[in-house]
Amino acid sequence: MTGSDDTPVPADPILDEVRRFYEAHHDGIERSRKRHRYYYDSLARILRVRVPEGQRVLDLGCGSGHLLAALRPSHGVGVDVSAPAIREASGRYGGERLRFLEGDASDPDVLARAGGPFDTILLVNLVTHLTDVQATLEGLHAVSHARTRVLIYSYSRLWQPLLRLAEVLGMKYRQPPESWLPPEEIENMLSLADFEVVRDDKHVVCPVRVPLLADLANRYLGRLPPFDQLSLVFGIIARPAPVRQRGARPAPVRASASGPTVSVVIPCRNEAGHIRPLVESLPALAEGSEFLFVEGHSTDDTAAVIQQAVADNPGRPLRFLKQPGKGKGDAVRFAFGQAKGDVLLILDSEMGVAPGDVPKFVDALARGKGEMVNGSRLVYPMEGKAMRFLNLLANKFFAILFSWLLGQQVRDTLCGTKALWREDYERIAANRAYFGDFDPFGDFDLLFGASRLNLRIVDLAVRYHERRYGETNISRFRHGWLLLQMSGFAARKLKCL
Repeated sequence: MTGSDDTPVPADPILDEVRRFYEAHHDGIERSRKRHRYYYDSLARILRVRVPEGQRVLDLGCGSGHLLAALRPSHGVGVDVSAPAIREASGRYGGERLRFLEGDASDPDVLARAGGPFDTILLVNLVTHLTDVQATLEGLHAVSHARTRVLIYSYSRLWQPLLRLAEVLGMKYRQPPESWLPPEEIENMLSLADFEVVRDDKHVVCPVRVPLLADLANRYLGRLPPFDQLSLVFGIIARPAPVRQRGARPAPVRASASGPTVSVVIPCRNEAGHIRPLVESLPALAEGSEFLFVEGHSTDDTAAVIQQAVADNPGRPLRFLKQPGKGKGDAVRFAFGQAKGDVLLILDSEMGVAPGDVPKFVDALARGKGEMVNGSRLVYPMEGKAMRFLNLLANKFFAILFSWLLGQQVRDTLCGTKALWREDYERIAANRAYFGDFDPFGDFDLLFGASRLNLRIVDLAVRYHERRYGETNISRFRHGWLLLQMSGFAARKLKCL
C-alpha cells in the first residue's frame, strides 16, 4: 500500500505481530482446535441458528474456514491475515460457493476484493486483535445493505484471568497484543460507526466437554440470569442504522400521504357487530393499499355483513376472503399469501386497537425505526373492561418471558396488531421449517421468525379499547397453557442451543 505521494505506508507493527503469531503457530492452532472441538462445535451450532442457511456471508478473521463452511452460505468469503490459514481453507473448502482472501479485515482494498454486499458479516474472536475497531466497523458499510447483520462474538473479560493462566500453564498459546473490549464498549463503537444493536447473546459457561454437566450448563442453566453472566462468549448483533439507510425506504407516511403500499389483514370470526363501524374508521393509506377481511367460519352473519360492506363501498380497497382452514394463525398466513402491499399489517376486528393507529405502524417502518412494529397496549390507561385483571397479569408475565426469549424488549406479545415489510415476511416464511407449524395465533410465528432472522422489533404504544360486540375468541386458561408450551418450544429453538 502506498500513500498519496506514492511512498510506502509503514506497516502496522501490531498487525504484523498478529500475523506472525498465527502463521508461526498455524499447525498448533489447528491441533488445539481439534482438542477443543466441544467449544468450537458449540459455537458453530449457535451461529447456525443466528445465520440461516443460504445467506451471503463475509467471515472476517476466518482462520482455516471451518466456521464459514459450517454455516452453508449460498456465497461465502473468508478473510484472514494468516497465509497458511488461507491456503488450508482454500484447499479444503474453496470452490464456486466459498472463496478465501489473505489480508487485513480493516483494509478497504481487501473488502473491495471480497465483493458484496453481504447478508451477514462475522467478526468472531477478531475485535481483540484489531488496531482500530471503530474504523473497521465503519468500513463494513461498503459491503453492507440495509438488511445486513453484523455479528460480533468475543471473549468475556470475566474469563481473562483463567485464559491467562491457561497460557502460563502451556494449555493455550500466549496471544499477541489484545484489547479486551467489554460489550458496552463495542456497542458504543458500533453506534459511532452508524450501526444499531439489535440484540445481544451470552453463551458457553462450560467450554470443555464434561459428560452431561457441560450440555446441562450450556444449554439450560447458563441461559438463565444470573448464570448467563458467567459465559465465556458474548455476542452482539447489529444492523446499519437508519441514518445510513436514507433513500433505501419510502419517505415517512402520514394518513393520506404517499408512501409504501399497505395490506391490512383483518381476521374476523363472529364479529358481525364490529364490521360496519370498523369499515367507517379505516384510515386513508397510500394509493394501492388494501384491507383484507378474512372470515373464519363464523356462526353469526359476519361473512354476509363483510360482503355487504364491500358492495356498499365500491370506491374503497376492501377485499373479502374466506379462510380455508381454522384459527387466526391460518387466517393470517392465508391472507398474507394473497396480499399485494409492500407492508403487511394485522388488525384485529374487535377494534381493541383503533384503526386510526394503523398509519403510526406504517410510519415507524418507513422511517427505519424497526423491521417489525409490535403494538403495546400496556402503556396507557385502558378503557373500561378492555382487559381483565388475570389477562393483564398474563400479558406482563409473557412480556418478560418473550423479551428473554427474543433477546429484545417486547412489552406486549399478545397484542394482535403487528406490521412488517413484505420481503421480511417472505424471509420468515422461507425459514418457517425451523420452527414448524406450531402457532395457532399467527403472532408468534412472526415474532419467533423475526428473532431467528435478527430483525429489529420495536414497540409502538397504543390505547386499548373495550369490545362492543360479542365475546372474545380467546380462552384465558386453555390458550395461556398453550402459550407456555409454545414458549418452551421456542426456548429450545432460540435459547437452549
